[in-house]
Amino acid sequence: MSQDSVPQYEKSLEKPQEEHPLEVATIHQGEAKFSKLSWQHLALCLIVEAIALGALSLPSAFATLGMVAGVILTVGMGLVAIYTSHVIGQVKLKYPHVEHYADAVRLIWGKFGYELTGAMFTVYLILLVGSHTLTGTIAFVDIVSKPGVCALVWSVVSAIILFLVALPPSFSEFAWLGYIDFVSIIAAILITIISTGVNAGSQPGGLSAVNWSVWPPEDVNFHSAFVSVTNIVFAYSFAVCQFSFMSEMHRPQDYLKSIWALGLSEIFIYTLTGALIYAFVGTEVSSPALLSAGGVVSRIAFGIALPVIFISGSINGTVVCRYLVNRAFPNSVIKYTNTKLGWLVWIAVVGISTVIAWVIAEAIPFFNDLLSLISALFISGFSYYFPALFWFGLIKEGKWNKDAKNILLSATNLLVLVIGLLVLGCGTYSAVQDIIDQYNSGAVRTSFTCSQAGYT
Repeated sequence: MSQDSVPQYEKSLEKPQEEHPLEVATIHQGEAKFSKLSWQHLALCLIVEAIALGALSLPSAFATLGMVAGVILTVGMGLVAIYTSHVIGQVKLKYPHVEHYADAVRLIWGKFGYELTGAMFTVYLILLVGSHTLTGTIAFVDIVSKPGVCALVWSVVSAIILFLVALPPSFSEFAWLGYIDFVSIIAAILITIISTGVNAGSQPGGLSAVNWSVWPPEDVNFHSAFVSVTNIVFAYSFAVCQFSFMSEMHRPQDYLKSIWALGLSEIFIYTLTGALIYAFVGTEVSSPALLSAGGVVSRIAFGIALPVIFISGSINGTVVCRYLVNRAFPNSVIKYTNTKLGWLVWIAVVGISTVIAWVIAEAIPFFNDLLSLISALFISGFSYYFPALFWFGLIKEGKWNKDAKNILLSATNLLVLVIGLLVLGCGTYSAVQDIIDQYNSGAVRTSFTCSQAGYT
């Protein structure tokens, strides 16, 4: 990348030299509106974006990997995620004009990197919205339990809810929903843990009779094991939206408090959730683990989990739509959504994105495996190899072996880079192989099906 790339890019973000007084006032109001996020609100936004029902897929990952490997990977990947998010925060402080992930990659890979990462960022987040549409459909089918109702009805209802919750354009306006989101997921997890624990204790032989293992099962193969590793990687994917959230902070320097608050909370929640539910249910644990509670308890848990399904899903929609609007109107008051035209554009973009997410979720019959593939292709970069490259290209001062600190950090970031490339290569292979196995076993549902059996 040439030395003049960054100044050129910064220049492209400057406001026009001649502006109407009313337009200047509107821009200033818009900037004030989008600069209200505190570090506590940032932590809540990250919690909303990160801690969703993905936490309840971890017990099945433990069942594939065994208790020891499950715990080590959950804690280890969490610590790596905290570190890479710290690097992302350093990039944001050093280059304040960076508003989204694609802007940061442009600093190291130029225009090509900007366009590539922008496409990755957009596709990944829209697919996440689609996954929450699908999860909402599964939840409504389980809660209502009326076989005569076409499953597509619940799918459309889920998409409409996601659209409505994604409408607040400012993350500070959205942050208060984080309290509801956090209480929702914690309550759903506790209900599942208590229910499965009580059920295991009441069986003949009690907890000691549960079929769980310290080590991976003997019949586990490489690709199924690595799909489980990818599930753990997916659970720590909060770095994807960090640039977008930090752009609204009135004191970006405080980001590290948010990262530690979220990272340690995730490690604690994920490790206990994965280990306890696996220990209570054993190798037959379902994914999401809410289904392992069974019967009425499963319906109650899904009902309590509805807020986290839709709040966490819609914030991904808000982030990607903010990126698209900022990209389309970089120097216009439209991007601030404080005018009639701005609101019309915003509503249209959110609506179109939600419809695309819904179509993808219903059209692709192996959507969960596709999400694993997308996780391997995209999160490997957003959470691992891109932050490592940021450190080498943007943060590192002097040669890698200048002093003990540089040597240590160089080794750390090289390890992170290798982890990212392993997740990219092995994760992609494993997800594709799992899709092939699903087809061969006849476990793939049909597209746009009314049958509720395809969602249970």
